Parts: sequence; C-alpha cells; structure tokens
Amino acid sequence: MAIFLLLAGWLPAADDGGTISIDQIQPGMKGIAYTIFSGDKIEPMDLEVIGILRNALGPKQDVILVQLHGEKVEHSGVVAGMSGSPVYFNGKLAGALSLKLGIFTKEAIGGVTPIASILDIQNALPGAPGTLPAIPSAAAQPLTSNRETRIAIPADILQRSPLGAGNYLQPIETPLVSTGISPAVLGQFQSQFTALGMATALGGTDAPSPDDANIKPGDMVGMQLVGGDLSLTAGCTVTAIVGDRVFACGHPLFGFGSVSLPLLRGHVVMTLNSEMASTKIMSTSGVIGTLTEDRTTAVMGRLGAAPPMIPMDVSISTPQEEKHFHFEVAEVRQLTPILVAVATQNGISTNTAYSEGTTLEVTGTIDLKDHAPAKIEDYYAPTDAPAPGGTQVAFDVLNIFTQIYNNPYEPAHVRQITINVKLVPERRSASIESAWSEKSEVSAGETIRVKVLLRPYRGEPFIQEVPVTIPPQAARGALQLLVCDAETLNRMTQSFGPSSQLAGLDELVALLNRERHNDRLYAALMQSSPTLLVEDKELPNVPLSQINILDQRRNPGGARLLGQSSAGEWSVAMNQVITGQRALTITVK
Repeated sequence: MAIFLLLAGWLPAADDGGTISIDQIQPGMKGIAYTIFSGDKIEPMDLEVIGILRNALGPKQDVILVQLHGEKVEHSGVVAGMSGSPVYFNGKLAGALSLKLGIFTKEAIGGVTPIASILDIQNALPGAPGTLPAIPSAAAQPLTSNRETRIAIPADILQRSPLGAGNYLQPIETPLVSTGISPAVLGQFQSQFTALGMATALGGTDAPSPDDANIKPGDMVGMQLVGGDLSLTAGCTVTAIVGDRVFACGHPLFGFGSVSLPLLRGHVVMTLNSEMASTKIMSTSGVIGTLTEDRTTAVMGRLGAAPPMIPMDVSISTPQEEKHFHFEVAEVRQLTPILVAVATQNGISTNTAYSEGTTLEVTGTIDLKDHAPAKIEDYYAPTDAPAPGGTQVAFDVLNIFTQIYNNPYEPAHVRQITINVKLVPERRSASIESAWSEKSEVSAGETIRVKVLLRPYRGEPFIQEVPVTIPPQAARGALQLLVCDAETLNRMTQSFGPSSQLAGLDELVALLNRERHNDRLYAALMQSSPTLLVEDKELPNVPLSQINILDQRRNPGGARLLGQSSAGEWSVAMNQVITGQRALTITVK
C-alpha cells in the first residue's frame, strides 16, 4: 500500500507521524522532501543532513543544512518556488526547505527551517488550534527582509562538503507570477521586486475548481497582490496544515508581519532549469483563503474566504474608442503604491492606440475612508528618453500613494481608485522662450498684460497673454514677476512641506490637491517680505513681531520661514505641457 501511495504522489499526507525536534537530527541522517516539478504531482526528493547551523537566523533560530539527491533536483538545483517544501525524517515533519547556497552552485545544497520555528507563528497567536503535537517554541524574533539574510557556513562544514564556490545561504526566491502585464512595464519595477526576494516570471490563471481548497503539504499556493485584468501572484510550497491554518515558504514573503492577502491554489506548469536560477513556472486558480501572517520563519494563512482588496478602474480614451480595465489591489502599506503604479502604466502602455508622440491627459481620484479624496490631474508629453509609455504617470501616482500611505498620523484606507487617461495623438508641449510686459511701472490695483513667447514642439512660436492685476496692498518698489511652469513655481514657493509638519492626513491631502498643473502657464508676483509656512497654511507678508511670537510658542520645525512672499498668482490653461521660466522686474509706484 505504501508503494502504491508513493506512486500516486500522495505520500506527504501519509507522513503524519508528528514532528521531530532539531535536537534529534544529526549529520548523515537520511530524509525526504516533497515538492512539485510539474502539474499537481507531489514528488519525493532524497536528502542527507550535512550539519546544523546554530543561531543562523537569530537566537534559537537554527537551520538544518542538507544536500538533495535525485535525478530531477540534481539537474535543476534548488528551484525558486521550492521554498516551503516539507522535509521528513523517519516519517516525522522536520521543517521546510527554505534556503539555497548562493548562485551557480553545482550541488543541490539547501537549508531547512525547523518546524518549531515555523509553528512558533501559531503558538504566538491566541486560541491556536492544532493537529500537530506541541513542540517547544523558539523565541520570537524581529521581522527582517528575506533579501537581507545571508547565512555564513562554518568552515568545518565547508571542508566536509563539496559546496562549490559559494559559502553562504540565502532564501530561495519566490516566483512572482504575472499575467496580462507587459514585460517592459514589469521591468520598470524589477529592482523593487528583486529587493523583496521576488523572481518575476510569466504564468497563467486557471478556472477555479471545487477541489482547489483540498491542499496538502507539498502543494503550491499563491499569494495574490493584484487581480482582475492583470494579476501578480507570489508562489510558495505548503509545509504543513494545522486545523484551518496553512504554513508555507519557510521564510518571509516580504517580512511585513500581519497582512491580508488572498490565498490561491497554485499549479506548476513546468520547472525551468537554469545554471543561474531555476524557477517554477506556475498558474493559479481559485481562492482558498487569506494570508494573515508574513513572519521571519514562514507565512501563515487561513482556509476560507478571501480578504477585501482595493478596487481600481483605469479608463483609456482615444478619438476612436474607449477601453476600461478593472483591477483589485492588495492593501499593504509597503506594496500598494508600487502595485497601483504597475497597474496604471500597464493600462496605458499596452493600449494599441498608444504610440510614440502621444500626449496623456490624466485625471483621477483616490477615495479615502473618512477623508476627502486625493486628486490626480496633469498632462504628460512624451520625451526623448527611452522609457516605456506612461512611465512618468506611473511614478507620479507612486509618489502620491507613497506620501498617503507613509503619513505619520494614521493608517490610510483607500476605498476606490479611479484613473482616466485621454490619449492625444501628438506631442503637445511648449517651452517659454521670452516674456515681457507692456509697462514696467505700474500702480497698485492696475491690470497689465504680460506677453509670453512660447515655442511648441516642432511648431511655429506664438504669443500668449497673461492678465496680471497688481494687488492694491502690493509693496511699493521693485518686484519680481516670475513667468514659469508649474514645477518651477512649486519649487520656488516650497508650498509642499514635509508631511511631519502637518496636523494630520486631511492637511496632507489638501496640500496634494493644491499642487499646480503642468498644462498651465503661470505668472507670480514675488516680493522680498517673508512668508511663514505653518502646517498646510501659507502666511505671506508676516510681520516680524508675529514670527517671534510663533517661534516662542511652537516646537522647532513646526513652522518654516521663506525669504519671499507671493503678492499674487495668475495662470492660463494651455492644454499642453509648459516648461521653462523667465523673470521680469515690475516697479510699483
């Protein structure tokens, strides 16, 4: 019967003889690990213990160093997506394969996270049910990024084992399976995902099945980051199932602690062998639960319903048609800004109407729970830089989300994201070449016309008038009239201060919504009196007596003083991106 079950690929469920402590494991012991190389067939891999690395992950966080044997694993080496593969000695669960030896290593050398360290996640939670015997818990350790873990191998083990050129262990990469996304777009964010231990790979999605939730140790699961018209899902192998709890990976996914990500059933399409880094090509199907914990020694989830995600709608319109994309994005403070940026850029650049020379008119809202929505509004003209379409839009969206999610006041909860992009099939941009006023001496309250010479991209220069009314309270004497683009004026006035100086999230959103738009031509009258910035308020022409009082009553850094004040600001909509600046001198009589 045992031989029949082995041939059926079902043996991991039969290895139910409890657990084995790391203190019972000795060098030279033979064991078995289970994983999937293709399809849903769980296959055994023979292994031999090389040694025990004490305190490798931290105090009382040991690692079992093993060498894997078998035709497939000796050909592929330790594969991305293999992390979490359960390891047994004498039918008892010892832990999860989680580490590999460097890169380009000929030997299939791996590190095993002991089961005690994995189940320590469960032991730390109140009311934890269990079907595995209780074992002593290791001390809880601070969260660390799995990419920072480099475990040196002791010299005595190096001398006894043919470990090749590498001399350290690192976490096995987690495949980041993508569908419906352009490789060029994914490449823009490659460094961010690589830093988190992700190995990006193409994959697929399958129709959900009633049997999706019937998982066992050795099966694949996916942790979904983005779903809908594109998907991004990280994949790992199941180590153990305790009641309704699923343990996987044997190392952190990101190391974020408590999380809320949909847990999907995973299927291995094939194992792609590589001298540098072999990886599992996988697909995902139905939702089987929620990933709740992302800890130093493993990830843990609950079987059942999926958690809520942030709905995101991206509309792309052209003179000929309009397309709509719907996504669902995981709400994780450290990841959501990147995921939203990826979805935004992918929706733009994969549109067949997009081509070189297309200008983007972008509007949108970020609907926040219990707060006013943050607005997105700007023009984006193409440049000569060799970057995929929509790159600047994506990074501006990333910047806004990062400021919202990283605010120091309260957790920000996004209810809905809406982005509308209008594609204009021409390069709509113009630079400021010169500016002049019809009068150099004016009276307070007088309106003058400032003329600006603009040169559009590959077009004839034209003149744009900007009416400027000198404020009645303007100081007499020489003033500077700055004719410029939005970026220059934002930088000159420094209206957007550090978020730590604000009163709360409402003020941060208000400042974000006040950012000037780059499709307008601006004129600002600057005078040499000081401006006091208090939280999200600008107080121009502040008397020195009031500044001294505020300095005495407020904490240092709560207010900032600028050397100039704006006596007035005017703008004209241009329906194209404006760049450049010119300064004029106006004398108020």
